[in-house]
Amino acid sequence: MSSLVRPITRADIKGPALYAGMRDDFRRHIIALKRPRRLVIGDRVSLVFENRHTLTLQIEEMLRAESITGDAQIREEIAVYNEMMPTPDSLSATLFIELPPDADPVLELGRLVGLDEHVVLHVGPHALRAAFEPGRSTAEKISAVQYIRFPLTADARAALGTAGTPVAVVIDHPGYLHSVTAAEETRASLAADYAGDR
Repeated sequence: MSSLVRPITRADIKGPALYAGMRDDFRRHIIALKRPRRLVIGDRVSLVFENRHTLTLQIEEMLRAESITGDAQIREEIAVYNEMMPTPDSLSATLFIELPPDADPVLELGRLVGLDEHVVLHVGPHALRAAFEPGRSTAEKISAVQYIRFPLTADARAALGTAGTPVAVVIDHPGYLHSVTAAEETRASLAADYAGDR
């Protein structure tokens, strides 16, 4: 299994004391890595494709912010973030609904109810409909942060690993019709997660 789609273990996490000395460099590295993995779809939605590196940063930052040092608590955080890890047969991403400062969040988020049925990743000829984490939307409201997973068949993964394969995200929600075609750099970054994976 590729190192970038295998679960994070306790041995991978430094914890607040050790992390403090490497934080600036590590954050700079991951911010640069995330740049091609972030797609902006229309004026309200963006998503970031996750991998082992991006999730490791999130764990370290959470432990630092909450001053979590106990081994059992650290393992609990690791378990939470491992639920967001891509796998050999799925890509994962965090989707953000970003509202203007003067927007009424209840009204604006209400207009996007049902978004969880309308996000599709296209990898060449393969259309991969997003599965949203349950419990983050209802018939009346939707959370501004969503965790999503795109099923990745063997053929779709092969296409992702082929230079020049077009990659796009389409949102076909009746109230939010937008799409974005990813740069080749994005495809290459996602494909790299599966390099060496069998």
